[in-house]
Amino acid sequence: MKSYEETIQEFQEIVKESSNIVFFGGAGVSTESGIPDFRSVDGLYNQQYDYPPETILSHTFYRTNPKEFWRFYRNKMLFLEAKPNAAHRKLAELEKAGKLRAVITQNIDGLHQAAGSQTVLELHGSVLRNYCERCGAFHDVHYIKDGEGVPKCSKCGGPVKPDVVLYEEGLDQKTLRSAVNYIANAEVLIIGGTSLAVYPAAGLIDYFSGKKLVVINKSPTPRDRYADLVIQGPIGEVFSRV
Repeated sequence: MKSYEETIQEFQEIVKESSNIVFFGGAGVSTESGIPDFRSVDGLYNQQYDYPPETILSHTFYRTNPKEFWRFYRNKMLFLEAKPNAAHRKLAELEKAGKLRAVITQNIDGLHQAAGSQTVLELHGSVLRNYCERCGAFHDVHYIKDGEGVPKCSKCGGPVKPDVVLYEEGLDQKTLRSAVNYIANAEVLIIGGTSLAVYPAAGLIDYFSGKKLVVINKSPTPRDRYADLVIQGPIGEVFSRV
């Protein structure tokens, strides 16, 4: 069995030799920036809410109980003080160096772009964008964060919805097609900071048929046995070694 140092060295070689890398990431990429994963034991959910987060963050709940939805959303989904960590920064560097083709993320915090990444496919949208459901007017995250109750459009008074994919909602088809294209044509696919439990996003991995599959995660994933390299460790620490 390889030592941790040996897996890091192998990862360094894989990155060094490829100029067609795609990164597929999840919540674990952002936890090192102080954004909790609400699925974890010490994650977002606590007893001040009468429903589990999966229920609150559903399309049905958003429609039927908007006051409680927005109370949870403001308290538990907006981490505007969070800064990119070593993983975000290194991915941006690799893109600038011509090695990384795209970042495909399940996260909604915008930290990849904040770190300088240009080609970022946000499968689940972004908390930084909000749109009026009536007139389509854009409202930034501060409009939501600084407001109270159910946000209304400043232009027409219509309901404002965050540009995030709620439970029961489908993913954006254009973003999905683009993600499939990048993964299908990648030479190296790096999966990082995700348990690969959320579908359909996790199913995108099936389109990969390139040379090297790398999985970086603190805990085992269903894809470990198919990977050419598995590194169990904090993703920021791993990427800081590249």
